[in-house]
Amino acid sequence: MTNPLDPAKLNAAMEDVHRAGMPGLFAEVRDGDQVWRGAAGVADVATGRPVTADMRHRVGSITKTFTVAAVLQQVERGQIGLDAPISRYLPKLVPGERGDAITVRMLINHTSGLAEYLPYAYPSLKGFPPFADTRPASLDDHRLTRFHSTELIEMGVTAPAVGAPGGTPGLYSNTNYLLLGALLEHVTGTPAEQYITRNVIERAGLRDTELPTTPYVNGPHSQMYEAWFGMIDPPRDYSVHDMSWVGPAASLISTVTDLNRFFGMLLAGEIVSPSSLAQMQRTVPVVSQEGKTIDYGLGLYPMEAAGQSTFWGHGGTVWGAGALAMIRADGKRQMAVAVNLQRWHRLDSSGTPQLHPIDDALAALYRVAMYG
Repeated sequence: MTNPLDPAKLNAAMEDVHRAGMPGLFAEVRDGDQVWRGAAGVADVATGRPVTADMRHRVGSITKTFTVAAVLQQVERGQIGLDAPISRYLPKLVPGERGDAITVRMLINHTSGLAEYLPYAYPSLKGFPPFADTRPASLDDHRLTRFHSTELIEMGVTAPAVGAPGGTPGLYSNTNYLLLGALLEHVTGTPAEQYITRNVIERAGLRDTELPTTPYVNGPHSQMYEAWFGMIDPPRDYSVHDMSWVGPAASLISTVTDLNRFFGMLLAGEIVSPSSLAQMQRTVPVVSQEGKTIDYGLGLYPMEAAGQSTFWGHGGTVWGAGALAMIRADGKRQMAVAVNLQRWHRLDSSGTPQLHPIDDALAALYRVAMYG
């Protein structure tokens, strides 16, 4: 069982992550009615401005859980068939036999076999992965580029397939989630971002969460430092960036408080029905963009902190920013953490990211947060 929240231990664990090399991080941990919020380090390495626990932050692929919730609401209304072929809805975007073979579920759990579009949209990342063949130039080239999702989808659909539809392990691909955005727009007649805002974000009462329409983060926020495996040294601030390159796959801005509220309501059956939540928790093996095989459900995946209880949640990274949200299966204990440095690892001779003291310090923080 978990222990009650211990503010001294949580603060010390946060400071350890900062000391290990993370410029700044902030978190909220909940246990029943108990809530702890904390922060360590700086939001701006130039001025020394401190991070605070209420800052808004880019939370990357945690967006996927919100997008799936919106899709499952439409499944519940009979507007989308979870195991229907995507060609039923978007025959022009995924044409031919492939569109008939790929189901909505395969898009959500990354078993569609569709390639990641990112190395085509960001040419300097062409080798990705492995990361050794990449260069970060495209991150600057496309800071203010406004992409249209259909052009990104076309890049992913026309790229060589990475697997057969429904085959496992699947391969994590943002192309799947841009297609889910197009699917939402097709069945609701509303742009996906607007639909998700109205029916997921506002329905959950999240006051500081948004799918941005400009390159800026509104309100108090940290700078967001990208190191790209030591190729950007010192790490560069990418807090101003047009997020149309990921849209409903990873563009969300939120706070640790809003993330905990959302995942708490989700596991309580208040965002989607209990039967939809059960579908979200049916997992298949998927290879992540870091090359690790994880069990992935429908916009949710199980995690173990210290190998004991199972927690459900999602992580996310964009240029310079990262976040992780997890909640115990019974909904009692939960945590959301945000960090303002990404790709802090160096690569070995084979191009594999090497462990860094930040990794151990974060793992220790998660243990304290989830078990006390």
